[in-house]
Amino acid sequence: MATSYKRTSVKHFPQIGEKITRDAVYWKNLEFPVIKKEYGAVTNIDFSPVEPYNFAVTNSSRVQIYNCRSNQAEKTISKFRQVAYCGSFRSDGLLVAAGGDEGMVKLFDVAGKSLLRTFRGHSGPVHVSKFLTGNLQILSGSDDKTVKLWDIPSESEVMSYNEHTDYIRCGAVSQRSKNIVLTGAYDHTVRLFDTRTDSSVLTIDHGAPVESVLMFPSGGLFISAGGTVVKVWDVLAGGRLVANLSNHHKTVTCMCFGSNHQRLFTGSLDRHVKIYDIASYQVVHSMDYPDAILSVGVEPNDKLIAVGMTSGLLSIQHRKPDTAEKVKKHKKSYSYIVKNKTYIPTADAHKVEHKRREKLEPYDKHFKKFNYSKALDAAIDIRVRSKTPEVTISVIQELIRRGGIKPALAGRDEKSICRIIKFIQKFICKSQFTPVLIDVSTMVLELYTDRLGSSVELQQALQRLKETVEMEMSYMKELIETMGTLETLFAAASSPLETPTNTDNTSIDNLHKTMSNSLSVKYETS
Repeated sequence: MATSYKRTSVKHFPQIGEKITRDAVYWKNLEFPVIKKEYGAVTNIDFSPVEPYNFAVTNSSRVQIYNCRSNQAEKTISKFRQVAYCGSFRSDGLLVAAGGDEGMVKLFDVAGKSLLRTFRGHSGPVHVSKFLTGNLQILSGSDDKTVKLWDIPSESEVMSYNEHTDYIRCGAVSQRSKNIVLTGAYDHTVRLFDTRTDSSVLTIDHGAPVESVLMFPSGGLFISAGGTVVKVWDVLAGGRLVANLSNHHKTVTCMCFGSNHQRLFTGSLDRHVKIYDIASYQVVHSMDYPDAILSVGVEPNDKLIAVGMTSGLLSIQHRKPDTAEKVKKHKKSYSYIVKNKTYIPTADAHKVEHKRREKLEPYDKHFKKFNYSKALDAAIDIRVRSKTPEVTISVIQELIRRGGIKPALAGRDEKSICRIIKFIQKFICKSQFTPVLIDVSTMVLELYTDRLGSSVELQQALQRLKETVEMEMSYMKELIETMGTLETLFAAASSPLETPTNTDNTSIDNLHKTMSNSLSVKYETS
């Protein structure tokens, strides 16, 4: 039995400045996003800490509990008269607390959607509601500039802090201690409170209105976001600034952890979500969205990313399943139709598999028949080369691997070879394609130099290619001169910059000399 044809592998050529890292591959491995349209801006997304990791989406005057597998809202908590904020889960995933413009904090049972407690005492909208680690108290922060602690069983106020001088819009609780809480406000400060004392134990000036705060699980570090800057602070060192991250160009509105607290996600009004490596505080990946971002959440196992926007759009992206999961997912019991009746096969029934005919690309069909010239023609086709030049380059590399590039280029008419030269001229300056196209150019010159005197069209095509190569060489020389000047300026630095060298310079220079010699040949007309 003949084996199936192995298709031509189309390689991915990174763009200039693009770095293919593990994180880039990992975070690009997401399915096409599912977009939901909510009634108002999605101000908060919070994932349940326990399986099945459903997530609460706060928007307009309601909190919706979404199923992370079906992407549908299973429950809607709408017992708010005005706009709701900050719906968040308790650590066991059974209760949800939320604030709102009514100035109250409400506690709900997730299973029955029933209102269990109402905590009254704020005189302004409540934008912060978090369960403390002990699960018996709730932290709240309000536009009335107060931070309050509430006792759940007795439905009473335990503590109130009045140190902030502007709206309180974010808060976090320590996972290591049930007494440590963190709040951020529009007065540019982040305050750390110990609920056993009647005042803050640490105050940090962020330098801009604080939109979001996070605390590391260890409790020794915390992060604040405000303006276009995200800052990392060391609590144990008395609030020392550890890192200053300024990768957004508009206000950073939300943050969350991912990958078991090894990655930091930040969302901004610039419509981007940045992912940072906690070890180096460097951006490892970036994602863009259609509108300004107000909230972001990541499932604990990184299998789902949810992003809420000002326009009410909710983006839900799942991670692509592994091959083993795909096989398991598609293992289902099938019914068979026999004479318009449903037939369930028995254990000894013989099933004949129907194998669908494999659909190949045009160039693969010619490769299968060893028609190398036609395979190259199919790859040089304008519909392929204009939109996906990497496909054309991959076909050329496959021809080189098979030793068929010379037969594919030989014996062509003027129109055909000029089309190939035009493709080379268009993409030879792209660094990811340069090495392959230099080899092809050299081979074209070897094969068709003797035709230059008799073909004006071919001579003009090669002349344009020569001019393109000369212009690229001039750019390279200017770049090297500029970098040399910069090296002189930074000579006193501890780590002087190295002059960037392009490995393709020598090859391009040799190609330029070959073309010059070929075009300078004088032909005698008969």
